Amino acid sequence: MDRTDERYGAYVSILEEELIAAMGCTEPIAIALAAARARELLGAEPARVHVEASGSIIKNAKSVVVPHTGGLKGIEAAAAAGIVAGKPERKLEVIAEVGPDEVRAIAGYLERVPIEVARTDDAVDFDVVVRVSDASDARTALVRIADYHTNIVREELDGEVLHEAPLASEAGTAEGLTDRSVLDMAGIWDFAMTVDLEDVRELLDRQIACNGAVAEEGLAGDWGANIGSVMLGAYGDDVKVRACAMAAAASDARMSGCELPVVINSGSGNQGITVSVPLIVYARELGSSDERLRRALVLSNLVAIHQKTGIGRLSAFCGAVCAGAAAGAGIAYLDGGGYKDACHAVVNALSIVAGMVCDGAKPSCAGKIAFSVNAGILGYVMYRDGQQFYGGDGIVKKGVENTIDSIARLGRDGMRATNDEIIRIMLGS
Repeated sequence: MDRTDERYGAYVSILEEELIAAMGCTEPIAIALAAARARELLGAEPARVHVEASGSIIKNAKSVVVPHTGGLKGIEAAAAAGIVAGKPERKLEVIAEVGPDEVRAIAGYLERVPIEVARTDDAVDFDVVVRVSDASDARTALVRIADYHTNIVREELDGEVLHEAPLASEAGTAEGLTDRSVLDMAGIWDFAMTVDLEDVRELLDRQIACNGAVAEEGLAGDWGANIGSVMLGAYGDDVKVRACAMAAAASDARMSGCELPVVINSGSGNQGITVSVPLIVYARELGSSDERLRRALVLSNLVAIHQKTGIGRLSAFCGAVCAGAAAGAGIAYLDGGGYKDACHAVVNALSIVAGMVCDGAKPSCAGKIAFSVNAGILGYVMYRDGQQFYGGDGIVKKGVENTIDSIARLGRDGMRATNDEIIRIMLGS
């Protein structure tokens, strides 16, 4: 694919839109972003705060540590951090710059200001509304983020609408994003093999640096359940184990409040870790060139985005499954495999772990990532060694695109009731 192909520019734009840095788990950070912008509109520290969020946001925000809060967890901590120390212009790095005095101020704000949290009607899977006011309710501000993590669709000040944008559920596509329907496996492979790497080098170099650093910190420190260290201690230092363990370690650090940025994929830091860290490990083991690693990352990132496009940002379908399958495609390429190897790695991996549910962001994500990466590797090795799953085996269809469509239906439609039940269980209702 060359620059004259209209898809070329779209593929580059998709990578630019998706491979962005985030400090902390992206759902609570989206809450912090909305709260920071609401305070900015109000022009003063709010005396009252009300957060409404869809069930999927609550699911992913309630159990993770918010960075730069002294170990605080949950929606209230995220909102307080955004109000006290947030810089909304930094978007998903809204609380990346917080000093010790501000950490103490966040705790103090939570003690004196009640932050009410309610669930929306879930008409929109990704929905955050932050309302703030002064003590007399004479001044008010509202910020709504919907569809994806930085998409502010409504701003109000004292009841006057300052900004309003259509929702993707109403307009068909999220405003400001490149149409993802241009993605397919054949086009992704062609693009990954031929893209001028200077067009994407900055994105990929940042992903390698940030996500590699979080993985190293995850192994070096005491984070979460220390899945990476447990795996290496129990199963040895084989490259397959190391690829799974390093990705798990990065997730454990991130879920536990590590104050290092992660380059995300499909709105998720865990998915950004899963599509990249195993490839970095394999490239080192195989002695791959910088060019080969970067082409593998282009492949892995876009394959994950392609799968998630049909499912949506948030669902009961664990996003690590898609990311692990995509990593399998990237590892296939690093190991000398071609287009068919990459496609079969994806299909086989999805066949193995497609039933994994998302029950929110928390330390066990690290274990799910480890098993998803392992499925991606196994999916490739199966095909390399003459084995595969066939159309008609469960939800597998003949052809990689048809199988990806099956997974989209499962995650988007089939698991909607599952998602609701997971949220009810988590909220004790």
